[in-house]
Amino acid sequence: MKKFFTTTALLCCFMVCFAVMADIAGKWSGTIVTPDGQDIPVSYNFKVDGEKLTGTADSPQGSVSIDDGKITGDQFSFKVSVSGNDYPHTGKVYADSLAMDLDFGGQKVHFIVKKDK
Repeated sequence: MKKFFTTTALLCCFMVCFAVMADIAGKWSGTIVTPDGQDIPVSYNFKVDGEKLTGTADSPQGSVSIDDGKITGDQFSFKVSVSGNDYPHTGKVYADSLAMDLDFGGQKVHFIVKKDK
């Protein structure tokens, strides 16, 4: 009986992990505070195909594609290119948000985006 409960608990954990991984697809919005103190509203529209992450990133400066995107479990990474400069992102998926770190010209900027409803 103990083995049954252990197996059931592990199965539930795996199901939650897969649900979280699938949850990144869609539109997410938030604000990046740059190292010089500027607030930049951003939104990301993610598409997931297995472990491949694609989509677009939008800001007041326009829309750019998400390149080299990967998602493994609750961790993801991608880059966006703006005016010839690459901005790598890394992040973690939570139940109601995505926490991201952005390499902003050698300085790390941490921010959170929430899923649009």
